[in-house]
Amino acid sequence: MTKLSVNINKIATLRNSRGGDIPNVVEAALNAERFGAQGITVHPRPDERHIRYRDVYDLKPVLTTEFNIEGNPIDRFVDLVLDVRPTQVTLVPDAHNAITSNAGWDTVTHKAFLKEVIARFKASGIRTSIFVDARPEMIPAAAEAGADRVELYTEPYAKNYAADREAAIAPFVETAREAARCGLGVNGGHDLNLENLKYFAENIPNLLEVSIGHALVADAIYLGFENTIQLYLKQLR
Repeated sequence: MTKLSVNINKIATLRNSRGGDIPNVVEAALNAERFGAQGITVHPRPDERHIRYRDVYDLKPVLTTEFNIEGNPIDRFVDLVLDVRPTQVTLVPDAHNAITSNAGWDTVTHKAFLKEVIARFKASGIRTSIFVDARPEMIPAAAEAGADRVELYTEPYAKNYAADREAAIAPFVETAREAARCGLGVNGGHDLNLENLKYFAENIPNLLEVSIGHALVADAIYLGFENTIQLYLKQLR
């Protein structure tokens, strides 16, 4: 079964909008685990507009499932990951002013840089994933850079799902097959939800993990946190 990693950035966004510590991100993460999530994802950005670097340190000693830290490998982020040593680090080329991640790496152009960064993480025993678009030509360079996995940037799939789901998923299937050929595991994330997740999970070969935050937290407002996690897990079974 594909693992569900719950991204708790939106919990932190809600907290930060008011100040104080409500809702508490550590409590939210522990509840997500208790309700069945097999991982917790955070994406600290330099301006700390949602997850703060302090949150990452607070989460590490109490989590019992896989901990995935996403982000652009600037020096401060690299130092954080090496200090915390999560299960997985996902490298995302987001600009400092991006509202949310909106593109994957050009692994060919940036292979030398990625190889250097990945070597540092792997020396510390941290599994490394590279955030990529559904472009099979990006996969061999990701493998050559030393990645263990790629995370498919799934917004284009989600955007086009309603109009033609077969056409929407086709490049993702092709890219996942190329990842398998190159010996890489496959993760997925961005705009996956209760409508489009099941079809994605059923059709992507070797899909090991999805990380879902915005849609899951939004659904939880109406459906409850525990029930929502169970509904997402059901789509993955």
